[in-house]
Amino acid sequence: MRARIYKPARNAMTSGTARTRKWVLEYEPRAPREIDPLMGWTSSGDTQTQVRLRFDSKEAALEYAREHGIDAEVIEPHKRNPNIRPRGYGENFAYERRMPWTH
Repeated sequence: MRARIYKPARNAMTSGTARTRKWVLEYEPRAPREIDPLMGWTSSGDTQTQVRLRFDSKEAALEYAREHGIDAEVIEPHKRNPNIRPRGYGENFAYERRMPWTH
Protein backbone atom coordinates (compact mmCIF):
# COMPACT_ATOMS: atom_id res chain seq x y z
CA MET A 1 0.00 0.00 0.00
CA ARG A 2 1.46 3.37 -1.05
CA ALA A 3 0.77 6.71 0.54
CA ARG A 4 2.09 10.23 0.46
CA ILE A 5 2.86 12.47 3.40
CA TYR A 6 2.66 16.19 2.80
CA LYS A 7 1.82 19.52 4.37
CA PRO A 8 -1.16 21.10 2.56
CA ALA A 9 -0.69 24.45 0.86
CA ARG A 10 -2.72 27.53 1.71
CA ASN A 11 -5.87 28.00 -0.32
CA ALA A 12 -5.25 30.62 -3.02
CA MET A 13 -8.76 32.02 -2.63
CA THR A 14 -8.31 33.01 1.04
CA SER A 15 -5.70 34.73 3.14
CA GLY A 16 -6.07 32.30 6.04
CA THR A 17 -3.75 29.44 6.88
CA ALA A 18 -6.27 27.04 8.45
CA ARG A 19 -5.58 23.34 7.86
CA THR A 20 -2.03 24.00 6.69
CA ARG A 21 -0.16 23.41 9.94
CA LYS A 22 -0.54 19.64 10.22
CA TRP A 23 0.99 16.91 8.09
CA VAL A 24 -1.38 14.68 6.09
CA LEU A 25 -1.03 11.00 5.20
CA GLU A 26 -3.11 10.21 2.12
CA TYR A 27 -3.31 6.88 0.29
CA GLU A 28 -2.73 6.72 -3.46
CA PRO A 29 -5.57 5.25 -5.54
CA ARG A 30 -5.18 1.61 -6.57
CA ALA A 31 -7.18 1.93 -9.78
CA PRO A 32 -8.27 4.86 -11.94
CA ARG A 33 -11.73 6.34 -11.46
CA GLU A 34 -14.55 5.20 -13.73
CA ILE A 35 -17.16 7.39 -15.39
CA ASP A 36 -20.77 6.41 -14.74
CA PRO A 37 -22.48 6.13 -18.15
CA LEU A 38 -25.88 7.31 -16.91
CA MET A 39 -25.02 10.35 -14.79
CA GLY A 40 -21.48 11.10 -15.91
CA TRP A 41 -20.15 11.09 -12.35
CA THR A 42 -16.76 9.66 -11.57
CA SER A 43 -16.67 6.82 -9.08
CA SER A 44 -14.31 4.31 -7.58
CA GLY A 45 -14.62 1.22 -5.44
CA ASP A 46 -11.40 2.06 -3.61
CA THR A 47 -12.38 3.34 -0.15
CA GLN A 48 -8.78 3.97 0.95
CA THR A 49 -8.69 7.18 -1.12
CA GLN A 50 -11.27 8.64 1.29
CA VAL A 51 -8.92 8.20 4.27
CA ARG A 52 -6.90 11.28 5.18
CA LEU A 53 -4.98 11.15 8.47
CA ARG A 54 -3.57 14.31 10.11
CA PHE A 55 -0.44 14.42 12.28
CA ASP A 56 1.26 17.16 14.27
CA SER A 57 4.69 16.41 12.82
CA LYS A 58 6.31 14.71 9.85
CA GLU A 59 8.07 12.27 12.18
CA ALA A 60 4.75 11.16 13.70
CA ALA A 61 3.33 10.49 10.23
CA LEU A 62 6.43 8.52 9.22
CA GLU A 63 6.29 6.52 12.45
CA TYR A 64 2.63 5.64 11.82
CA ALA A 65 3.44 4.54 8.27
CA ARG A 66 6.37 2.44 9.48
CA GLU A 67 4.30 0.74 12.20
CA HIS A 68 1.51 -0.16 9.76
CA GLY A 69 3.77 -1.26 6.88
CA ILE A 70 2.80 1.58 4.56
CA ASP A 71 5.25 2.60 1.84
CA ALA A 72 5.15 6.39 2.26
CA GLU A 73 6.64 9.14 0.12
CA VAL A 74 7.32 12.47 1.85
CA ILE A 75 6.69 15.66 -0.14
CA GLU A 76 8.39 18.64 1.48
CA PRO A 77 6.45 21.94 1.58
CA HIS A 78 7.53 24.93 -0.48
CA LYS A 79 8.92 27.89 1.45
CA ARG A 80 7.34 31.32 1.11
CA ASN A 81 9.35 34.22 -0.27
CA PRO A 82 10.47 36.27 2.77
CA ASN A 83 10.70 39.49 0.67
CA ILE A 84 6.93 39.66 0.16
CA ARG A 85 5.21 41.31 3.09
CA PRO A 86 1.45 41.27 3.66
CA ARG A 87 -0.22 44.61 3.07
CA GLY A 88 -3.51 46.09 4.12
CA TYR A 89 -6.27 47.53 1.97
CA GLY A 90 -5.51 51.06 3.16
CA GLU A 91 -2.07 50.97 1.55
CA ASN A 92 -3.77 51.20 -1.86
CA PHE A 93 -4.47 54.86 -1.05
CA ALA A 94 -1.14 55.79 0.58
CA TYR A 95 0.69 58.97 -0.46
CA GLU A 96 3.93 57.03 -0.93
CA ARG A 97 2.50 54.91 -3.77
CA ARG A 98 4.63 54.80 -6.90
CA MET A 99 1.61 55.18 -9.18
CA PRO A 100 -1.69 56.90 -8.40
CA TRP A 101 -4.58 54.59 -7.63
CA THR A 102 -7.45 54.71 -10.11
CA HIS A 103 -10.46 52.63 -10.97
